[in-house]
Amino acid sequence: MSSAPVTHADPRDEMANHIPSLRAFAISLTRNVSEADDLVQETILKAWSNIEKFTVGTDMRAWMFTILRNTFFSSKRKTRREVSDTDGIHAASMFEKPHHDGRLAFTDFSRAFDKLSPEHREVLILVGANGYSYEEAAHMMGVAVGTAKSRANRARAKLCEMLGLADGEDILAEQSGATLAVMGRSGIQAA
Repeated sequence: MSSAPVTHADPRDEMANHIPSLRAFAISLTRNVSEADDLVQETILKAWSNIEKFTVGTDMRAWMFTILRNTFFSSKRKTRREVSDTDGIHAASMFEKPHHDGRLAFTDFSRAFDKLSPEHREVLILVGANGYSYEEAAHMMGVAVGTAKSRANRARAKLCEMLGLADGEDILAEQSGATLAVMGRSGIQAA
């Protein structure tokens, strides 16, 4: 009786499963859907062409998030000479008036979140929205665990300051699921 050789599935087969979370992460970093789609496409191409560098049995999603993050920051360094929208004139032109209080609160949160630095948005998306531990997020960002924790705490404090929340005020009381995801998964009180 001979045994059949063990074959392993091609890890590329798993890549498509991670496109939605890659896209959400890319949108959180770029704040532009078109740029985010380009960033995800570039990430997929890089991952595909460097698949031999992926260790089978490890977290494909984390590996691809790291590629996306590195690609974003490399691109950002290359485009530092571009004029930014510091006054928010362009962003303000894209505003849609909310239809109810919940949407207004989320709009306020989104505006405040957009004003955070890319590093602060990144850590909140990784730890809060995607549920990675500080250790996993730190590894993906290429920083020490303490740095990841510090960035998350500073980002949350900055959000609270921009949203005008007083000490002890519960930001999570009447917020949508999207706001809860970013603010709450780490178990640290936002106010």
